[in-house]
Amino acid sequence: MTERTRLVDLTPAAAELLERLVARHGPVMFHQSGGCCDGSAPMCYPRGEFKVGGQDVLLGEVAGGTPFWIGADQYVHWRHTHLTVDVVPGRGSGFSLEAPEGVRFLLRSRLLTEEEARRVAAEPALPTGADLDRP
Repeated sequence: MTERTRLVDLTPAAAELLERLVARHGPVMFHQSGGCCDGSAPMCYPRGEFKVGGQDVLLGEVAGGTPFWIGADQYVHWRHTHLTVDVVPGRGSGFSLEAPEGVRFLLRSRLLTEEEARRVAAEPALPTGADLDRP
């Protein structure tokens, strides 16, 4: 089986911050809800403390198996793009783990190349929250 086309990555600065957050909080996850204000930025939570919805899409994993989930409505708008999580100075949401660091995660995007788009179209659908084993 071949590896899926990567749809999400981290900048080196975001990877370094994520490493610090994991050392402090244990395994984490990202969720991109697409809500207003800080909801339009990727949020980082301790894994298991944010309930993924049945329609949320697992866009991929970053840095050591950290899942990156995106809301179904957002995925409709972003499905033709490659997302890169970056970090910039400034406070984001108080709910995201990086908030006390004085920085915030944000997304940078680019359209998929024609080759990437062809590969994605040929791959099975991305997993959703409905595919999770839940008690």
